Parts: sequence; C-alpha cells; structure tokens
Amino acid sequence: MLDAKMIRANPDAVEAALRNRNMPGALDNFLELDEQRRSLLGQVEEIKKFRNQASQEVGKLKKQGLDAAELMEKVRLVGQEIKELDEKLNLIESGIEKILLNIPNIPHESVPVGEDESSNQEMRLWGEPRKFDFEPLAHWDIGPNLDILDFERAAKLSGARFTVYKGWGARLERAVINFFLDTHSKHGYQEIFPPFMVTADCMRGTGQLPKFADDMFKIEGRDMYMVPTAEVPLTNLYREEILEERDLPLYMTAYTACFRAEAGSHGRDTRGIIRQHQFNKVELVKIVAAENSYDELEKLTLDAERVLQLLGLPYRVILLSSGDMGFSSAKTYDLEVWMPSYNEYKEISSCSNCEDFQARRANIRYRPGSKEKIRYVHTLNGSGVAAGRTVAAILENYQQKDGSVLVPEVLRPYMGGLERIEK
Repeated sequence: MLDAKMIRANPDAVEAALRNRNMPGALDNFLELDEQRRSLLGQVEEIKKFRNQASQEVGKLKKQGLDAAELMEKVRLVGQEIKELDEKLNLIESGIEKILLNIPNIPHESVPVGEDESSNQEMRLWGEPRKFDFEPLAHWDIGPNLDILDFERAAKLSGARFTVYKGWGARLERAVINFFLDTHSKHGYQEIFPPFMVTADCMRGTGQLPKFADDMFKIEGRDMYMVPTAEVPLTNLYREEILEERDLPLYMTAYTACFRAEAGSHGRDTRGIIRQHQFNKVELVKIVAAENSYDELEKLTLDAERVLQLLGLPYRVILLSSGDMGFSSAKTYDLEVWMPSYNEYKEISSCSNCEDFQARRANIRYRPGSKEKIRYVHTLNGSGVAAGRTVAAILENYQQKDGSVLVPEVLRPYMGGLERIEK
C-alpha cells in the first residue's frame, strides 16, 4: 500500500508513475476523497472544540446554581452532529482504503518504462543452450514416454492443468525441492514449513487481495485461501509486529504447494507442467531495513541463480519494465530457463523488492537504534525456484537420443545415486 501522505505531497509524480504502470487516472477518486476527508476532519475538530468548551461551561453554571438546560441541549445536538460527521468520515476513509488497496507499487527509478514485456531488458546470460544431434522432444512427451508424468489420469482426478508424478518422476520432483532447500539453507536462509491455507488478512497483507481474488482458490464457507506462493505465509509471519533493528535482516526459505486459478491465462502454456493450478515451489523471502533493500535484491537474485547454475541449466536474467511488473513490486528480475521445446527461455523465478508496500499493508515495522522513529521494513521475495518448471527443464535439457534422461550430478545423492532415468 502506498503512503497516503506521500501521495498527497507528490500527486503529479505518483500519477506519472502509475501511468507507467498502465493505470492512468488511478488517483482521481483518491484525491477527491482525501480532500473531503480533510474538510470533514476540520469540521469535526471545530465542533468538538465547541462541545468541550460548552461542557465546561455547563459545569460552571450548575456549580453556580444557574439554569444550564439551553446549553445542555446545544451540547446534545452537537454530539448528534459529531456522530453523523464521524459516520460520513468512516465511509470516506473506507473508500480511500479501498482505492489504496487496488493501487500498485511505484516503480523504482532504475526500472525501464514500458507498456509490457517488449520493454524488458536482458541483464545477463548464463550457459549455452545445448545443440542436439537428434530431434529433441518436449517434456510433455518425455514424461509419459518414461512413465513418470501422467496427464490423463491427473485430468481424471482433478481436471485440466494438473499432473500426476509417478516413480522416478515423483522422486525427481522431491529431489529438486530438497536440493533447493538444502542449498538455500547453506546461504543463510532459515527453513520454514508453513501452513498451505491462510486467512484473507494474510492475502491482503502481501497484495493478492482484493485485486486478484479471481486468481485464488478460496475455501468455501471460511475466510481462508490456499496459498498461491509461500511468499504469503512467510511475509505474514511478522504481520502486526515491531521488530528490533538487531534482528534484521531476516532470511527465510520454504517449500509449499502453490494453488492458482490462472484466471485470464487461457490458451497460454496449456501443455505440460509449465502453467498448473497446483505446483510446487521453494520460495525466498527477506525482511530488511530500508537502506539495504536494493543490495539485498541483488543478493537474493544471485541466490536463485545459484541453484540453476548447480543444475547446469542455461538461463537469462531479465529486468522487468514498469508495465510488466507484479502488483506489489518496485523492481523485479525474472530468471528464465532455456526450454528446447519452445526454443526460447521461459520464466522459472521472479525476484522482487516490494520496498515498504507490503509492510504498510501487513503493518510490519522495526525499531531503529538510538531514538529514531519506528519505521516500516522492506520486504523482498523470489522463487528459489519453481520445482515443476525445473523438472520440465531437466527433462528437456538432459534428454538423450535413446529416450532416457540423465540426472544432474547434484541431484544424484537425492535420487539414491541414480544417474539416468530410463523407461
């Protein structure tokens, strides 16, 4: 959530930033309601001042044995007027909060301005895409051929965009998850195993609600949701808390299954395991002091890159433009892994600095040293990385001419020493 004081002080700059995020005019109603709110507050303050003075005068009159009935009636009427103005004020403040909850974060000055992904900037490449001496298959063919992915039976169980992992496929997915968690733990992240269901307050805290309600799986009859990413429970662990500066930074990593309705993505990546309603992911979350957050973003991105390097998977790092960033982000790097079936790079991680945007929504603050005022923390998150997409990338990049798939060396200890998946 943006700081209302900051918007009030810099409306033109904020409006320009929101135009860069393809949201022109988003502040129009806010500025109008904010002016009404300040006007009402002024009225209420003046009337309350009169009431306090009149109440004191009533007391004096009674002490003197004089008739205070007329003045008491004025105090009563003023009290009714204050109640009506407070009700109006509550409605206006609710309207302001609703607007603020639906306004995205302001892009950092280093973010390229653009309407969509065409303005994204490639920052670096790692690894060389493999040149095959045979016609490579897509993972949605490799998996069924090896009897390790079953899309048809998954559809029978749950419908489209679900997958059943079988045998070495299930073992490979688990190996990837454990490898990610072990690697990130070595880098100083505390492993957390959070619930897979969270309250609506948690979803609002990280920005999924109210704007993206259609993309979430809500628990019928309860004000709870299946997690779309471990970012939600990890960040909200510290919701409504004041941390000590000495406790920062906080680094956390977690595996969760993730659940997304994928509203609006019809026809995109419908084959295979690239875009699923349920998928596995290891997440990285940082809670840090404001002055360190952009250094921490670079480190977080490198931590996500490290697991792809250890797996030997070619990838690239993309700086997202203002029109392509996520709702809560001020700056985002996407990691895209090479997928032979697409003959292009596909997103496998998104690493973002949300600055104090989520912290304001979730009310996460810290107490600096000396006598400085309490401040909002900065929150960062990144996929470290998506397990299903990693499995897809391994199947495609490590496939062999005979239909088998080599197991990356770093995963073999997690696979009981297995070097090759064969039919």
